[in-house]
Amino acid sequence: MTPEGFLLSLRVTPNAGRDIIDGAEARDDGSTVLRIRVKAVPDKGKANAAVIALLAKSLGISKSSVTLVSGETARLKTMLVADASDAVLERLTAIA
Repeated sequence: MTPEGFLLSLRVTPNAGRDIIDGAEARDDGSTVLRIRVKAVPDKGKANAAVIALLAKSLGISKSSVTLVSGETARLKTMLVADASDAVLERLTAIA
């Protein structure tokens, strides 16, 4: 948690067959990430925009509440979710 919201670590697979959140994955380094697949290609921010749209829809918040913090061109990304209400945290727990 931060004063602005909460940070969410993702592992994104672009150019997938469909847009879906696969759930949580434990990494070899001990961290946990949320696995996301999007149909969009990793070109000119299209995949990042698709990830933001999918997260916002799944969490029931506006796209402007989700911001890319790091990993613009990487598969591992960090997103800031500005809405840290109990309802959003419950939805996140349900999809993870």
